[in-house]
Amino acid sequence: MSSAPHPHAPGKRPAYEPGALLLSPVRYDPDMPRPSTTVAGVLLVFLRVLAGIFVLLELAREWDSLFGDLVRADTTADAALNDPGVRGILLAAVLGIGGILLLIDAVLGFLIYRGHNWPRVLVMLFSVISISTVFTAWWVRGEEIALDGTFLSLSLDILLLLALSSRSAAAYARRNERRPEND
Repeated sequence: MSSAPHPHAPGKRPAYEPGALLLSPVRYDPDMPRPSTTVAGVLLVFLRVLAGIFVLLELAREWDSLFGDLVRADTTADAALNDPGVRGILLAAVLGIGGILLLIDAVLGFLIYRGHNWPRVLVMLFSVISISTVFTAWWVRGEEIALDGTFLSLSLDILLLLALSSRSAAAYARRNERRPEND
């Protein structure tokens, strides 16, 4: 029996890679094909946008009961908060801000698909903040990570972070960067 690897088998990556290798610059290759990790990351961004749309729709549907519970819980709440007109304005503001954030997320997903690096980094940063927020709420306040609550957004953020932080997604996003040959 030969111990040589099969000639068509992919090379196995070691469990530990030196930092210098991980930080080495990617080669300049503007014709690099779009990797599946980038496509998967973009799909996850759009799934996150879709989930956000459903959250906003549910928030709008349950606004009166949620807002009423909030006002009843706060004994110092202003009497103007009980006015239906004020509630409508606040709902419009919340939905408007949420819609703008979802639109920005969708545009960032489109830019990632086109191969830009800065939106990839920005989306990963937002995912890290989101994951950290859920973890902090779990750790400090003991909030449950339930299937009907934070589980969907948390799982999308983790998968998104894994896809967009992969070597192939980073190489694709940085494929047009020219680096000096001496580095």
